[in-house]
Amino acid sequence: MMFRKVFAALVLLTAGFIGGLLLTARLHISNDSFATGTNEVAAQRPTASAATTTAAAAAPAPVTTGLAAPGPDFTHIAGQAVKGVANISSLQVVRTPNSPFAADPFFRYFFGDGDDVFGSRDRRSLSLGSGVIISPDGYVVTNNHVVGENMSQIRVTLPNKREVTGNLIGTDPATDIALVRVQVKDLPAIAWGDSSKLQIGEWVLAIGSPFQLSATVTAGIVSATGRTNVGFADYEDFIQTDAAINPGNSGGALINSRGELVGINTGIFTQSGGYQGIGFAVPSQLARHVVDDLMKYGEVRRGSVDFRVQNMTLDEESVGGAGHGAMVSQMYRNSASYDAGLRPGDVITALNGRTVEDASQFRRMIADSKIGTTATLHIVRSGRSADLRVPVESSSSTASRRRR
Repeated sequence: MMFRKVFAALVLLTAGFIGGLLLTARLHISNDSFATGTNEVAAQRPTASAATTTAAAAAPAPVTTGLAAPGPDFTHIAGQAVKGVANISSLQVVRTPNSPFAADPFFRYFFGDGDDVFGSRDRRSLSLGSGVIISPDGYVVTNNHVVGENMSQIRVTLPNKREVTGNLIGTDPATDIALVRVQVKDLPAIAWGDSSKLQIGEWVLAIGSPFQLSATVTAGIVSATGRTNVGFADYEDFIQTDAAINPGNSGGALINSRGELVGINTGIFTQSGGYQGIGFAVPSQLARHVVDDLMKYGEVRRGSVDFRVQNMTLDEESVGGAGHGAMVSQMYRNSASYDAGLRPGDVITALNGRTVEDASQFRRMIADSKIGTTATLHIVRSGRSADLRVPVESSSSTASRRRR
């Protein structure tokens, strides 16, 4: 009996001892695995002889540092381009009446502006914007709305901080482009680029003086090309970009990744008055054509017709039978187009065989037509179609006739 008790006690002690050894070994193995997972994998580097045979097993997992991949480097082209962008300020003096009833049409009908009684005063209007130096001999291109046609004084602050007087060479309200010249030589100019080669998604830089902060550079991409019907000008073919454009950027440069001038920053779409990621620039191909004409003639000579067009409403589309086109809205009875058979309400769906989608496109197509030629219009009137031939005149001649 005594022997059995001693034997059972020995068995229990032995079992406890073996169990303790097993538990201790298990705890030790677990601790080593944890340490290897956090430290040893990152520190292990296989030798050159073992690298080819153990690459899959021994190669450490990629370590994430949390740093974003580096973006494109624009330091060189930005550093060169800012040397060719100037600040422009223009002053316009407008004579306004002091009469408290000047805004009352009833009072003005009977008593005029009231200058004889209340007198008048000069009101000064200051416009601030940017300009791009396009030639070493002082030609600067900007927006028409920056300098206008009646500005009495234009001051240009060059990139070296020198302020000089600018002379207005000419303006083109249809494209919102103006040309100014300063009497300074050997200026750093920005070379023209080909805007027709721009691709959606291509990087561009906007350079100007937003809020009078000179030499400001912002980066973005080309969001779209050929934008129309945005309400900035009569002739619209804008580059859309998300590069930040703010008040004061008008007339500044849109630069491609090669440092070439591909656009003149013109306006923004905004609901707050500030940048919202939608900016518009006049493409360089259009701006260059305008500048060349302003240099040669002091005006832009483009094709025009002796009638006006507008976009159709949905009701007019359904009634007229044309799903697209430009509708004739106004014309003179003694005009060549009227003699050719064109009438108000006609919808022009094609010009010289090319489809016309809307009024803005029709104006661009006519403007690009050669002066003195004849344009063939395909029209729709009350569901019936016909072809008419109308003359393409100079825009200056049609404008002078409308003013009479």
